[in-house]
Amino acid sequence: MDAFTILDNKFMNQAVNSTSPKLPLAGLRVIDLTAVLMGPVATQVLGEMGADVIKIEAPDGDMVRLIGPVKHNGMGPVFINANRNKRSVALDLKNADAKAALLELVKSADVFIYNVRPQAVARLGLGYEALSAINPRLVYVGVFGYAQDGPYAAKPAYDDLIQGASGLASLFQMRDGSAPAYVPNALADRITGLAAVNAVLGALLERERSGLGQRVDVPMFETMVNFTLGDHMGGLSFAPALDSGGYARQLAPGRRPYRTQDGFISALIYTDKQWRSFYQLLGREDEFAHDERLKSLATRTLHVHALYAELEAILATRSTAQWLDALNAADIPAMPVHDLQSLLSDPHLQATGHFQAEQHPSEGQLLALRSASRWSRTPIANTRPAPRLGEHTREVLAEAGLSAAAIDALIAQGAAKAASPL
Repeated sequence: MDAFTILDNKFMNQAVNSTSPKLPLAGLRVIDLTAVLMGPVATQVLGEMGADVIKIEAPDGDMVRLIGPVKHNGMGPVFINANRNKRSVALDLKNADAKAALLELVKSADVFIYNVRPQAVARLGLGYEALSAINPRLVYVGVFGYAQDGPYAAKPAYDDLIQGASGLASLFQMRDGSAPAYVPNALADRITGLAAVNAVLGALLERERSGLGQRVDVPMFETMVNFTLGDHMGGLSFAPALDSGGYARQLAPGRRPYRTQDGFISALIYTDKQWRSFYQLLGREDEFAHDERLKSLATRTLHVHALYAELEAILATRSTAQWLDALNAADIPAMPVHDLQSLLSDPHLQATGHFQAEQHPSEGQLLALRSASRWSRTPIANTRPAPRLGEHTREVLAEAGLSAAAIDALIAQGAAKAASPL
């Protein structure tokens, strides 16, 4: 089924409103010197909340524009889905005039966020000291690989590298003896991007009290180490260590979608009540009462491998639909195992309007993802479609005070780029 045919009509023609005064960050300006995914994820969220996000791109554009199937060059789906709610200004910051134009934008900005290595930003003359000198209220946020007081400070960082270095990839090996593996998702980029949103909002709140901006570093490596070890520090939390680390239930080979007669199901029987209800559903109440392994979460964790193997055998005896009906009736957590296409027709996501049709000025009809959070008084939204490269160069530079002639001169010398009108 075509994805657009499953959308409820009330969401099909939802207007994009870029000027709503009700959005929580309306009136804040963000200078976004980020590319690829980690930083763009952060700034897209800020844009959903109403911030005016000005995405500064090199004249050849954010490289992620090239990823995936496209209708038009430079407008790939990964870019589109991480760069809504922004205006694109294309500047060659190695050019003195283009850099001067950026500094004019910084004077009226609330946030400056970047995700290249700090050393590269400093070489451009855009370090914290330089920018705070012209705007002391500026919240200056760096989202990059590693904390700057350690030996990795200048190393490059990518999602794959950080999944490996943070211990995340090794969990697959701990689970079943297989080789370390990457999660097939840019998990480290996206989690660090969301951590950057937290940092921006916290720094803005502090600025309301002090009147001053500050520099905030959000290192990818340390963020993901905390993410991994939050679950798996285990006995390494103690001195001396009580074990070699790891959360047994999460590392159990049987912790995975279970095969049914006709597919797969996700089910988690976790609490005492849920295990009791499951054995009642099976007609095996007496067995539950006398099985010492089932007495508590602690005993079940000790025997998690055997219990998950037994659960796997039981769930293979009925269809997915039969198990979903039975488990839901018993108030035991269970969900279908979607693939990327079936997810689009999930009845809950349809009912909540999670997938929304968007009419993009150059790309035509797109399927957009609604923000997951719900706000009772100031609901957030996708405020702008993802921009074409340099789509807003003239508009934004004019707002910064540059004359039309000065903007034309920047474009003529290749120091800036502006998209052609549609």
